[in-house]
Amino acid sequence: MLRSLRRPAQARGARRVPRIAIFLIVSMALFMSAVDGTIVATGLPTVGHALHVRLNWTSWTITSYQLGLVVTMPLAGRLADRLGRKRVFLAAAAVFALSSLACGFSHSIAWLIAFRVIQALGGGAFVPAATGIVSDVYGERRSQALGLFSSIFPLGALVGPILGGVIIAEWSWRGIFLVNVPIAALFGLLGVRYLPRIEPRATGRLDLVGAALLGATVLGIMLGITALGDPGTRLFSLADLGPGLIGIGSGIAFFYRCAHHDDPVIPITLLRERSFAAMNGINFVWGACAIGFGSLVPVFAEDRFGMRPLAAGTLLTARALGEIGVAALASIFIRRTGYRVPMIVGFSLIAGGLALIAIRPVGMSPYAWLALGAALTGLGTGASAPAANNATLQLAPDDIGALAGLRGASRQAGAIIAVALTTSLVSRSGAHLATLGHAFFVLAALLMLVTPLVGIVPNTDDELASAL
Repeated sequence: MLRSLRRPAQARGARRVPRIAIFLIVSMALFMSAVDGTIVATGLPTVGHALHVRLNWTSWTITSYQLGLVVTMPLAGRLADRLGRKRVFLAAAAVFALSSLACGFSHSIAWLIAFRVIQALGGGAFVPAATGIVSDVYGERRSQALGLFSSIFPLGALVGPILGGVIIAEWSWRGIFLVNVPIAALFGLLGVRYLPRIEPRATGRLDLVGAALLGATVLGIMLGITALGDPGTRLFSLADLGPGLIGIGSGIAFFYRCAHHDDPVIPITLLRERSFAAMNGINFVWGACAIGFGSLVPVFAEDRFGMRPLAAGTLLTARALGEIGVAALASIFIRRTGYRVPMIVGFSLIAGGLALIAIRPVGMSPYAWLALGAALTGLGTGASAPAANNATLQLAPDDIGALAGLRGASRQAGAIIAVALTTSLVSRSGAHLATLGHAFFVLAALLMLVTPLVGIVPNTDDELASAL
């Protein structure tokens, strides 16, 4: 397999660069995007104390980043298909570096949230651009190469909380953003020199209005949910829940535009296709459980068991280690196993790990107990991620950037709703720890409820192609 990874990539205007070199450059960007999604989790209590804000608003340093990802991924995917993967990748590197610098010097939660959204514009564009680059370079072996991406995200999840804990302990919460600047500059320069320039495959105008409606949908719902966590908020007050209603209205307008626009952000034909719709729903819940829960475990450990930020961050080490190893194996054997079995097994392990975290420790220390639950979720995520990443790409093989963006947007939307709703309920509840523990049970139940939808998804690329 390594020999096949080293075959030179050929693209117009590009030197002959080994495939493995191209893979490593784009993987570095994906790694940093993954790190930035988890590094802040360890510092939520510290940021809250420093900026004097409650948990339901501090959590926006995570959810605002995920909001930016939701809007950026489908738009950047289509932009990469039109302007070229390399151009979008390099622009994303520049935005990511500059916004990270701005985050590090923010002096209020409002500015920090705003710059985190901009940072996500860069981080979100990496995923579809990198997916398109690897797909173009590896051709028919792309399923295995893209499957290996599944081991990069847990590696970022492994490093993020630990790095965040170390930086906060030895320096300041600002350092968790400033550390991105030199690394983003490095892979940006490597990209300029070594990434192939492949001609765009699509034409047409970008649906910026559709992207704005998508952002307004998620933002309005987030604001409505977050407001519920503030003392004095009335559940049925039009003034308090107005942003949520605006979000719902924007969502209706967004889907109407997708159905009637010539070139929408999300092709409505794909949303209507049965297997793709099922996989999209699965990815939404998968994102809530596999991505969203990771942001909540360090907070749970610090509040319930009084752990220090560094110890709470390292809880996810076992999760990431298990995920990395299993994801690599699952991506290698994906042609033999198909898509359904890895997803069913993986979802069951994730649900079991979430339930275990919610239960009071039995026969071992709280740290060991939580690490065990996190490890189970890591094994499940590693087993299911390669299959979930590849299960619908053959629906439109010439529009992979857009499909990868939509897949990522679905997952991030699930994570956003999970984190925003949970933190708001925790802030509003008098029994904070019990509420957070119950949230893990709810996530586990939701994942098991959507697992039967796996049967709708074709089991192999050939079966998917014949279903179109």
